[in-house]
Amino acid sequence: VQLQASGGGLVQAGGSLRLSCAASGRSISTWTMGWFRQAPGKEREFVGVISWSGGSTYNQDFVKGRFTITRDNAKNTVYLQMNSLKPEDSAIYYCASRSGSALASKEYEYTYWGQGTQVTVSS
Repeated sequence: VQLQASGGGLVQAGGSLRLSCAASGRSISTWTMGWFRQAPGKEREFVGVISWSGGSTYNQDFVKGRFTITRDNAKNTVYLQMNSLKPEDSAIYYCASRSGSALASKEYEYTYWGQGTQVTVSS
């Protein structure tokens, strides 16, 4: 499966962006999907995850109340809606997929990765 993340860009603090992660090669309807990010000079970190059905999500504390993960299995796409963006949210955002139902938060638990999309939040 190939994952293509898109939707990044430059936005002012307080603004919003919606990232998309489109899958090709196979259906992701039974796969758990996660979002990670990596800021310059920092390690990649977990942002959030959504179950295969979309019925369960889990987000890191630093994005709770601001970021929302949804999915449209008919379109083979997962979304990361980001509101109230802060300069510290600036990073390359990656989507990843894994089989199984666990809402995983570790990089090694994911099998396929997208190429990342840059998000820059100006103050």
